[in-house]
Amino acid sequence: MSAPDRNLAMELVRVTEAAALAASRWVGRGDKNGADGAAVDAMRTVLSTVQMDGIVVIGEGEKDEAPMLYNGERIGDGTPPETDIAVDPIDGTTLTSLGLGNAIAVIAVAERGSMFNPGPCVYMEKIAVGPECKGVIDVTASITENLQAVAKAKGESVRDVTAVILDRDRHDDLIAEVRETGARIRLIRDGDIIGAVSTAWRDSGADILFGIGGTPEGVIAACALKAMGGEIQGRLWPRNDDERREAIAEGYDLDKVLTTDDLVQGDNAFFAVTGITDGEVLKGVHYDRHGASTQSLVMRSRSGTVRLVDARHRLDKLAEFADVSFA
Repeated sequence: MSAPDRNLAMELVRVTEAAALAASRWVGRGDKNGADGAAVDAMRTVLSTVQMDGIVVIGEGEKDEAPMLYNGERIGDGTPPETDIAVDPIDGTTLTSLGLGNAIAVIAVAERGSMFNPGPCVYMEKIAVGPECKGVIDVTASITENLQAVAKAKGESVRDVTAVILDRDRHDDLIAEVRETGARIRLIRDGDIIGAVSTAWRDSGADILFGIGGTPEGVIAACALKAMGGEIQGRLWPRNDDERREAIAEGYDLDKVLTTDDLVQGDNAFFAVTGITDGEVLKGVHYDRHGASTQSLVMRSRSGTVRLVDARHRLDKLAEFADVSFA
């Protein structure tokens, strides 16, 4: 037995709080690029103070032509430990710009070399559940079989099971099959990281996540579900023939079922997420004359501890020393 060592997640929550506070000033303003830029600036500024030698393996990347938090960027103060970093300063930029729920700021960190590199495959087919249903799902099985397995594991009728699904045309057949079983559906416009997390969060009312979504988001969700005792499975889903050929040429097995442990290896992953707008799992940033309040989840897989952090922020005090403007 040894004394508990450093929980990096407790420092990372400052990073997601900063990003959420910066993004929250753009809620409902119809400018998702402005919101994203503010969140990226704030997240990177605070990340640079964290004691770690980090490399961004999942960042803003090429999809956003981002000048900061790009894949391969070194982050932290350069001291040990050596880490992989996966960031999404705003998961739900459109949600933020329109003032809709479930926008979040999120970061995941794990030991160097432990996070799955999506390569050219931007999307993957996913299925995710909480601890009660770990070990009973199979991404290669039918939707009906998985719903029945989840209902059995929870001791419920299929009619009591709620499936979270991204509202996309590509999911029309999936949605039809879920409805045929009698199960409930929660369609989400964006943000399947928090959708996956919700399956393991006791008060969300969600039981299983289905569908094709971002591969980077799947890796980030795996860090959270590993800490929460849940499970995620996926298969890479090339969008076209060119992407398929490129993936095969780089050695990716497109038939391989990627497990939670494939997406993030080992058992020392850290995860922090802060709400930007109100959702089923977290409250968003709220303002009053005294400042702002945030709500976050902070997790570490080694200990299995999940903390719900409610914080008050004195913006006048932050303005005295913070490099980030939260005005």
